Amino acid sequence: MKADLFLGIDVGGTKIAGALVTGQGKILARLKVPTPRKASGRKITGLIVKLCRELTRAGRNKKIAGIGCGIPGMVDSAGGRIIGAPNIALAGQDIAAKLKKSFKTKVRLGNDVNCGLLGERWLGAARGYDHVVGIFPGTGVGGAAIVDGKLLLGSKGAATELGHITIKLNGPRCSCGNHGCLEALAGRWAIERDLRRAVKDGKKTVITKLAGKNFKTVKSRLLKAALERDDRLVTKIMSRAAVALGAACVSLRHTFDPQIIVLGGGLIEACGWFFLPRVKRSVAADPFFKNVSRCKVVPSRLADDAVILGAVALVKGSSV
Repeated sequence: MKADLFLGIDVGGTKIAGALVTGQGKILARLKVPTPRKASGRKITGLIVKLCRELTRAGRNKKIAGIGCGIPGMVDSAGGRIIGAPNIALAGQDIAAKLKKSFKTKVRLGNDVNCGLLGERWLGAARGYDHVVGIFPGTGVGGAAIVDGKLLLGSKGAATELGHITIKLNGPRCSCGNHGCLEALAGRWAIERDLRRAVKDGKKTVITKLAGKNFKTVKSRLLKAALERDDRLVTKIMSRAAVALGAACVSLRHTFDPQIIVLGGGLIEACGWFFLPRVKRSVAADPFFKNVSRCKVVPSRLADDAVILGAVALVKGSSV
């Protein structure tokens, strides 16, 4: 059996994580570096190249069969050009060309959420399924879909922005500029928004003790702690987010008819025990598919490794 080695890179706004991975998906070495605040695209690209070089040394400088990178933004369907990256200065950067030049190997770039779902299909919760939808609530809400075993990318590589489907007409304004998006109802920033408004209106919550009275960010672990303490306000707001997530899953089932829906992201990792039963009930109660088929709703399995392994799956292509 050919012992190919690959590099999988997960580029994020706070960190760049990478791993040396076998063709079977075994991680041999890991490295992680912080993403400097307000760093230029050139500097971030340099950090990616440096990380790849260090991982290659960890593999005793053996030939690397391919490098896959998950990027937090829009990547064209050919997997090379970064069209847009809202929260990191990578738009227009030719990362693929620089990696090809440095390592003399094939390189593929993909949206990080797409890569995450590819990873789950290769070695995680969606293994063995050809029709998969993934929704990943974290700070925002990411989404991806696999149809007939292939990622659905669209004409520009920007398909399946599932966090920006409209769930509530005339709902709250979203970061994208529209109103009533799933992200504006079930993203962590939306939950933070609702908590701040409620506290300003005099509502009591343990979050003010856990995160501080003038809280700006409420991490998922704090929401979990508040739920475990049966905090009334947090339970109410999180329940509304779960309803929105359930409604989204019903609509996406109508759109894609998936065999399985994978829920991941920071909110699910911390509070999946709260969200999953509610979402499952919403999907099971949908009368449209009552006598047609069953759709599983499951949590992701790969956590922080999903994007790294999915990036490797992307560069491996049809061999996965």
